[in-house]
Amino acid sequence: MANKDPKAHDASTPNLTTPTDLGAEARNAVSAGLTNLLADVFALFVKTKNFHWHVSGPHFRDYHLLLDDQAALVFAMVDPVAERARKLGGTTLRSVGQIASLKRLSDNDAAFVAPEAMLDELRQDNESLVKFMRELHQLCDEKEDVATASLIENWIDQTEERVWFLFETTRHTR
Repeated sequence: MANKDPKAHDASTPNLTTPTDLGAEARNAVSAGLTNLLADVFALFVKTKNFHWHVSGPHFRDYHLLLDDQAALVFAMVDPVAERARKLGGTTLRSVGQIASLKRLSDNDAAFVAPEAMLDELRQDNESLVKFMRELHQLCDEKEDVATASLIENWIDQTEERVWFLFETTRHTR
């Protein structure tokens, strides 16, 4: 038996389909969008923890704690995003490789990143995440998936709060 493409999203797996009044096309589209969002959330979590572990300098304690708090908030999105895709009868991420193939946020593997550059990069990534969520919200509106749209609205608010904190923390350096 040949392996399926790990990037392929198949919400029509009969043993995993759950009851919903949304049509198959809506379920497939929204759950695929949620899986892409989940890959971005994982990527943002790992980058935030990377910067948390590697921050240095005179504001070390403040930045270290801020990034730990932000990583926890990002990680708190993981299960609700994945479970919403499953509630729709879709499938979701199965591997780190699939995360890497679906994520839209870039990695940062640099040996050293200045603390203010870390915070600015995370601010930009969170802003991108808001953009991705607004696009998915638009899809939910088109497919009449008010439950997913409602969750996304809360995630947008939480992400905008992270943007605000990152912006205010580095305001003096601009």
